[in-house]
Amino acid sequence: MENWKERTILLIGNEGQKKLERSHVLVAGLGGVGGYAAEQLCRAGVGKLTIIDGDIIHATNRNRQIIALMSNEGIKKAHAMAQRLKEINNGLIVNVIDEYIKEDQFDAILNKPFDYIVDAIDTLTPKVHLLASAVKYGHNIVSSMGSGGRMDPSQVKIADIADSHHCKFAYIVRKYLHRLGIRTGIKVVYSPEPVNKKVIREVSGEENKRSIVGTISYMPPVFGCYCASVVIRDLLNPD
Repeated sequence: MENWKERTILLIGNEGQKKLERSHVLVAGLGGVGGYAAEQLCRAGVGKLTIIDGDIIHATNRNRQIIALMSNEGIKKAHAMAQRLKEINNGLIVNVIDEYIKEDQFDAILNKPFDYIVDAIDTLTPKVHLLASAVKYGHNIVSSMGSGGRMDPSQVKIADIADSHHCKFAYIVRKYLHRLGIRTGIKVVYSPEPVNKKVIREVSGEENKRSIVGTISYMPPVFGCYCASVVIRDLLNPD
């Protein structure tokens, strides 16, 4: 049988591939950003993934989320993603956490060893507590800031959170982290591209969402691929 990892090995070598196979990465949030990040990690040959998402697939997810199809609406995102990942790599070990994780639950999850964490949560409070817990336990982490409202993928950047700029979501996350004594040490994917206020709509009656932002199909995937690239490159070439 043909080795499905052949082209990856040609690029990073057998030892690099073995490093990825030995790695355990947590992906929190499986929406437009996190779903693509998880898939790229799987396709690169990461051997173990823990995936977290308590949401179900909605029709409105189809414009940007890799797992969203008409045929699986109403199914839990985490289970749909786990099944998809196993069809890419049937040797992958996948731990599924299919619930919303509240701030007081992150310690119990993050006090375990992970080689890297991808934060693709788009709700402020759990996002900040995940980041704070990751710093507390010394985990390597990359966090996605806001991809909504943007159209130009060439402006997407990777930086320490202290150096992120012209992104309102990053500004708010920084402010909350400062209150916890955290100012640096978290890699972020962000874009300084201006967002028109007209593409933001306030919503009410939803537990985890205060507003929705107009989003084009390709921007969350770009952010997810950037996040995966940070993880893979750092796993292959640790400081």
